[in-house]
Amino acid sequence: MAPADAAFNERAGDAIRWGSAVREGRAMFEAVIWDFGGVFTASPFEAFATFERARGLPKDFVRRVNATNHLENAWARLERAEIDHDTFDELFAAECRALGQEVRGRDVLPLLFGEARPAMAEALRRIHARLKTGCITNNLPAGGGNPMASMYKSDIMVHFDHVIESAKIGLRKPDPRIYQMMVAALEVAPAACIYLDDLGVNLKPARAMGMATIKVVDPDVALAELAALVGFALR
Repeated sequence: MAPADAAFNERAGDAIRWGSAVREGRAMFEAVIWDFGGVFTASPFEAFATFERARGLPKDFVRRVNATNHLENAWARLERAEIDHDTFDELFAAECRALGQEVRGRDVLPLLFGEARPAMAEALRRIHARLKTGCITNNLPAGGGNPMASMYKSDIMVHFDHVIESAKIGLRKPDPRIYQMMVAALEVAPAACIYLDDLGVNLKPARAMGMATIKVVDPDVALAELAALVGFALR
């Protein structure tokens, strides 16, 4: 058996454990569902680290703030469009003060918008030609000079059959209901789906539903894993 075949069969075995439909040793997926930021764009974590060094903040401070009371903090409420950008600025600053540092929310938001990843966009285009596609994104409400807005209007978005934006529906990942809404919209079983996200906390509900999941850290590695699961070239 060739190494590539062995690797693919190992992936198919994983798909069986995940509960995906399998035919002749090959997982039969019907849909690929994607996160947006950190998948189609570079992760903001590097920008957070640069910001922290420049400000003399403790390492991973911004991520620590976001992880504290992560379902109801300022970041979560902004992504559900429960507050506007000005209110976020104040609430985030208060959360930082509670952890011993002075950081305004308005200074952190621009760090979210990383460089585009053309290879991931090309993979989406190829997958959309064969399978159903969806996007579940925790995003920001309109306003505040959101530079990612142009990406939502670009040709990336036309390759999704359905898009769910947290700021439009008032739910955000990792709420299980947002994943349930997507599979209902795509009319697929969770076990027939692959889900990609750069955050492990957002992958857990998808995996619990029966989806195959890919954590996007190195995009080249993630694309190789995705190609092995769908069974066709993505570059």
